[in-house]
Amino acid sequence: MSHIMNDQLDPETQSNVDRWLNENYDPDTKSKIRKLQNDNPEEIIDAFYKNLTFGTGGLRGIMGVGCNRINFYTVRAATQGVADYLNSQTLSSHSSHKVLIGYDSRHNSRAFAEEAAKVLAGNKINVLLFKDIRPVPLISFGCRYKKCSAAIMITASHNPAQYNGYKIYWSDGAQVLSPHENSISKRINQITDLEMIKSVSSIDDVLIEEVDDEMDKAYLDSVTRLQNYSDVNSLEGSKLKIVYSSLHGTGITLMPQILNRWGFNDIDYVDQQIVPDGDFPTSPSPNPEEPKTLALGIQKLIDAKGDVLIATDPDADRVGVAILHKGKVKIFSGNQIASLLLNHVCDALSFKNKMPANAAFIKTIVTTELFQAIADYYQKPCFSVLPGFKYIAEKIRQWENEPRGNQFIFGGEESNGFLYGTQTRDKDAISIGALVCEMALQAKLKGKTLLDLLYDLYRQYGVYEEDISTIKFDDSRAGKEKMAMSMQLLRRSPPITITGVDVLFFEDFEQSIKFDFKSHKMEPLQQPKSEILLFWLEDGSKLIVRPSGTEPKIKIYSCVFEKSFESIEEALKKCETKANAYTAALKEILNEER
Repeated sequence: MSHIMNDQLDPETQSNVDRWLNENYDPDTKSKIRKLQNDNPEEIIDAFYKNLTFGTGGLRGIMGVGCNRINFYTVRAATQGVADYLNSQTLSSHSSHKVLIGYDSRHNSRAFAEEAAKVLAGNKINVLLFKDIRPVPLISFGCRYKKCSAAIMITASHNPAQYNGYKIYWSDGAQVLSPHENSISKRINQITDLEMIKSVSSIDDVLIEEVDDEMDKAYLDSVTRLQNYSDVNSLEGSKLKIVYSSLHGTGITLMPQILNRWGFNDIDYVDQQIVPDGDFPTSPSPNPEEPKTLALGIQKLIDAKGDVLIATDPDADRVGVAILHKGKVKIFSGNQIASLLLNHVCDALSFKNKMPANAAFIKTIVTTELFQAIADYYQKPCFSVLPGFKYIAEKIRQWENEPRGNQFIFGGEESNGFLYGTQTRDKDAISIGALVCEMALQAKLKGKTLLDLLYDLYRQYGVYEEDISTIKFDDSRAGKEKMAMSMQLLRRSPPITITGVDVLFFEDFEQSIKFDFKSHKMEPLQQPKSEILLFWLEDGSKLIVRPSGTEPKIKIYSCVFEKSFESIEEALKKCETKANAYTAALKEILNEER
């Protein structure tokens, strides 16, 4: 069986397998490889056909043996690449590089964090290693607070339990972007031999310092200042009944404290989910975007007759929100949360005459256009960037470096990630959870719910509805090749009509072109290159097709709206029907091309 399997391997895969079997890898790893050769040849191909590659700000993959898996060896190699790049960067004569390392509740996260710390120390880089699990926003904040050269977060965010990952932040607390991203990736790929990796033997090394809760307080102090109605929160916060779930993740380390600091002390916890657990036993797919993930929280919300459910994913960068409205459950989409929060912040700052003259807002190109409409109403610029919060952070950094740059206030994306203020430079479900509660309290004091507030927005700006669907592929070489081929075929032959509606413009971000189907003219796009296709339709709808940056799936976004209507419910149904039809049409095209 092994011989037959080896004959089927391409040269690169075979070379990778041979290297792991012949070099100084540990006996248990080699035993697992030989077992896979005999029992599961296809997994050998998936595990060894390439090196684990950079996705969104770092590495993410299934845990297991192989160069295309997350394991001690790939973590060490990645860290050596980071160390090599850091040590190539010039510092002032009286300082040295320092890296903060955090990790979530996933299996092996602490162990991977320790390995990263030992490699950095082996390269004469100072390390601050958290003693316990902490959320993504604290790592981003701590990187800035401690004036680190970089930070590492061991997490696979909302992926299932078999995944883990390695997210890299730069000195501004944002996920790495070019040129650093490309340079780090290149350095990692140059680590082709175990002998190239330098490491100390223990985390007791003098260059490694374990940190406890010092940064917790600094972070909490910082985000407590974000309150828009601090007096009202303090006096009336106990009137809001909150249900919170950390989905077995890191949010439980900070969310209770921030809610209490903001004046919210009536909190019911989803008891089955507050204990960190890398198996995620009650939420196999711990993504707060998915309604089934919120099931236990919603039941608690019903039983407790709560006002609002807040749920954070394992690394606490994404937040889910649900409420009871007239006895019925309403789960809000990421687009709806983004719009509500933007309006809440703009309304509060305007009411208190605290809106900066140079205030600006940021969304991603796949986020609802209601966000743009609200910013337009408040006469403040709104910028659309590529999906990925690192591009929002990039804008913030650019503005801070400009003499008369814009001042970032709030940004969001459709996948339940938001940021208010600049104390962190990544999605921050902790501070946003408190902001949602402030908004819900303001509504409750006026006899309203968050759904009433959303309907108020619809009456003012029109009904906006989005349908987000996916086509899933196997997390394998063959699956990823099929995904790439589907995107390539759609790029080569974009439809000129979809469900009978003319396509006005076609934007191909990989080729950096915008094509006008009416005039047949082409113009360049100013955004960085990305594997995204965008269609603007004659009825004002926006359709986007893009592969996920972290999972083997193609995402399809259908964004539609109705400006004039007699009832919101009818307009929502009309929008839903239209959005579903667009999504189905694009799915059919992509499936035909598979």
